[in-house]
Amino acid sequence: MIVAVQRRIASGRKHPMNSARQKPATSYIRLRQICLVALHLEPVITDIAVILGLNVCYRDGNVAKYGLVNALLPVDTILLEVVAPTRPGTAAGRFIEKTGGRGGYMAIFCCDDPDRRASHAKEIGVRIANVIDHAPYHGVQLHPRDCRGAFIEFNHTDGSDDILGPYPPAGPDWQRSIATDVTQALIAVEMASPEPQALAEHWGRIIGVPVTEDQAGAPELQVPNCSFHFVRGADEIMSGLTFRVGDVAAVRDTARARGRPVSGDEFLLGGVTFRLVA
Repeated sequence: MIVAVQRRIASGRKHPMNSARQKPATSYIRLRQICLVALHLEPVITDIAVILGLNVCYRDGNVAKYGLVNALLPVDTILLEVVAPTRPGTAAGRFIEKTGGRGGYMAIFCCDDPDRRASHAKEIGVRIANVIDHAPYHGVQLHPRDCRGAFIEFNHTDGSDDILGPYPPAGPDWQRSIATDVTQALIAVEMASPEPQALAEHWGRIIGVPVTEDQAGAPELQVPNCSFHFVRGADEIMSGLTFRVGDVAAVRDTARARGRPVSGDEFLLGGVTFRLVA
């Protein structure tokens, strides 16, 4: 499957799975990346790769200035990142202490207008926590306390509105690491809150997406390549990720063999529940 992706890239043909990967003609927003945090990078990153049949595409030295190490794996065109602190006093370390290591760390969206979206967030009381300028990449991270549940980041890479185009945080040729033999896509993110409707409305205002309902009647936000589902929970956290896989039983058995707690078609890893659907 990796060879097929390489041939598509080399030939300039679009990825066939959905039209959201083609260059948009108007304003857009898509899920670009989910970031998890762990006390140590290993064995979390290797377990994710082995269980889901994914490849590490990049380890970004730029995160060292934040006291972190990281690794990224493409899940089709969405990047799954794990970061781990390397020294005391990091934001990631404080997140682990506060949550006990439970919950995803960041939801990162690519868009054509990160500064406009950040200005809108400020207008509704959400502070900017960090601005990243590594041309041609520009990202704006919002304060997790104001976002509630997890960091939100908006970013844009100049000259790359195609979802299969360059994305510097994932390395110079991240596309060549895409493997879909085992895992086809990351299709949903679960957010938990004592007030799921209120959190959905808050994230909807920040992201600029209307709140709808999923099949179970729970509040949902839909972006072109993923959906966010809001469920009732004791704390406000990013609680789960849903992956479409080719063989649910095989992936579940691999998770169990790697020593991960398995319940039904779910297992715990990197602070979140990994859910498997065919």
